[in-house]
Amino acid sequence: MERLNNILLGDKYLWAFILLLTAFSFLPVYSASSNLELIVGEGSTISHLGKHAFFLLVGLAIIVGLQHVDYKYFGGLALLGMPIVVVLLGLTLVQGTTIEGANAARWLKIPGIPFTIQTSSLASLTLMIYCARYLTKIREQNIRFIDTILPLLLPIIVVVGLIFPANGSTALIIFAMALVILFLGDYPLKYLFGLLFSGILFASLFIYVAKTKPDLIGSNRVDTWISRIESFLGDDKEEESYQVKNAKTAIVQGSILGVGSGKSALKQTLPQSSSDFIFAIIVEEYGFVGGLFLIFIFLSILFRIILISVKIHTYFGTLLVFAAGLPIIFQALINMAVAVNLMPVTGQPLPMISYGGTSIWITCMGLGVILSVSRQIKTPEEIQAERKKQSEAIIEDIA
Repeated sequence: MERLNNILLGDKYLWAFILLLTAFSFLPVYSASSNLELIVGEGSTISHLGKHAFFLLVGLAIIVGLQHVDYKYFGGLALLGMPIVVVLLGLTLVQGTTIEGANAARWLKIPGIPFTIQTSSLASLTLMIYCARYLTKIREQNIRFIDTILPLLLPIIVVVGLIFPANGSTALIIFAMALVILFLGDYPLKYLFGLLFSGILFASLFIYVAKTKPDLIGSNRVDTWISRIESFLGDDKEEESYQVKNAKTAIVQGSILGVGSGKSALKQTLPQSSSDFIFAIIVEEYGFVGGLFLIFIFLSILFRIILISVKIHTYFGTLLVFAAGLPIIFQALINMAVAVNLMPVTGQPLPMISYGGTSIWITCMGLGVILSVSRQIKTPEEIQAERKKQSEAIIEDIA
């Protein structure tokens, strides 16, 4: 036990929830990945399970490594990472919207690497931490809008703008999270509303031009967005998408206790049953109880995030925890909301649960950052002693 405590540092409750999600993920992934084998004709359930285990093990190693890093360095790393993220997003955009027939709006295929990189997720985490760093830097200043355009607003606009043409839902989610971080960082509300209005105006203009003069925009997914929104808002149930119908059927099949582990009937007919719609398969196999349990775990992680942000004694530490944690919680809640038809289809995986690759690693990076902050929480007595020591040092310098 002592050896395990030396490895799992920081907030022990958060570590417990992480390990619980990791262990649980093998059951639905093993069951739902049979869709990839039988329908898509790709690999086998054992090979997919092995690949999922590989990504999770590497992800846990990332968490263990990052928890040892002093959280004060993450701001600088985000500053250095922003230009790299912009380049990666640009490469992702110009490669087109498909890779081998699949939507590539969030993935970049790099020659020589056997897996694709989810650039939008990396951009989200980097941008959130970058915003937390900048807001901490200007905390004591009189904030003027014009002074924040280049260092703060331009990176947000560039990142969201590069993602938006091919993946509107992800871009909107990142934009919303950036607004939340700005709000938490005491960015003036009048500027926030101005930024929100500008974002709405840009999105509306883009959609208008894409519909009326598609040659000017080139490849985009505007028709797909409109179709999904119309399907979600429409009263005619016949117009519901094939995905939504199958997801709702799976949830109804699950009832209270579910049909049993591995016994899902809809996993073979529900597209993306091992990733974007894996929550529907979980509810089908483990019922309302299983779905509620998973929601409880993610809400518990949110509670730990809030608790750590309150306990940490620095302003940057507080913002950093939210910057790293909000993308995980946003993504989880949106994935589950889509599965139960509370939101239009967005294509967001369920963190630590969905079968995937580098998206798991990005989630683990965020969790590692949070655990790094939690390691440096000090008791009120320690903070008081530290301040007393600083005061004594100042007095000695004056004397």
